[in-house]
Amino acid sequence: MKKETRVAIQGIKASFHEEAAFKFFGRDIQTIECNSFKQTCESLEKGDADFVIMAIENSIAGSLLPNYTLIREYNFAVVGEVYLAIQLNLMALPGVKFEDIKFATSHPIALRQCVDFFYDYPNIQVIEGSDTAACAKKIRDEQLTDTVAIANSLAAELYGLNIIERRIESNKKNYTRFLILKSDKTEELTEINKASICFQVGNHVGALSKVLNIFAEQKVNLTKIQSMPVLGKRNEYYFYVDMEWKDMEKYDKAIRQALKYTVNFNIMGEYQKNDKV
Repeated sequence: MKKETRVAIQGIKASFHEEAAFKFFGRDIQTIECNSFKQTCESLEKGDADFVIMAIENSIAGSLLPNYTLIREYNFAVVGEVYLAIQLNLMALPGVKFEDIKFATSHPIALRQCVDFFYDYPNIQVIEGSDTAACAKKIRDEQLTDTVAIANSLAAELYGLNIIERRIESNKKNYTRFLILKSDKTEELTEINKASICFQVGNHVGALSKVLNIFAEQKVNLTKIQSMPVLGKRNEYYFYVDMEWKDMEKYDKAIRQALKYTVNFNIMGEYQKNDKV
């Protein structure tokens, strides 16, 4: 009998992290619920999970900076990525009508992404919760007939709620990018065309530009650059860079050359590009 893949997620079942996990791995997995991103990392480190799926950026809210630090500090391998369209629905217990609604609850970021909807219905009082799916579960558990949750359709399905209004998010092109993390880089992927790296450069004129030009000369496309201060060091930064390429030899050459002009250089992961929303 094939052992189920165990995937640690931040949040509970039917959260956006679980939805992203299903999109990447399929439904035949065991999700390990965790209260925080750090707890997901601890779960992987202890061997309680085979993978972590971790949100790294949102098209509206931006990068989740602490997660970059977690990946580097735990030295996990990035082995994949998945993009998920963030679709937010208004859901309630069966039989509850729109005119019965007094309260709406969800994660603070999800609530902010529905500001236009609440502008039209100022009579609905907004209550912040810890997690979109947890808010849906609370309505089910406590049988709240005057409260709606804002969550994905997976939450409505799992917790037996009716979707009263679909797609109430203000921006219909909102998506979140998730990284797939593994404790080591043992498995060789056959089709590698994207990488996530981290490095530091000296604090002098042209130091970063020199490194970036190396990749440009080798036709390696830098899709994202994120800087993070080095804790306790003034004017020192980690640079997290995502890149993709068509010629593996040119990528390898660029990496070898970049090593000469950087310190604390780390290839966090090499994987297959997967940016379909």
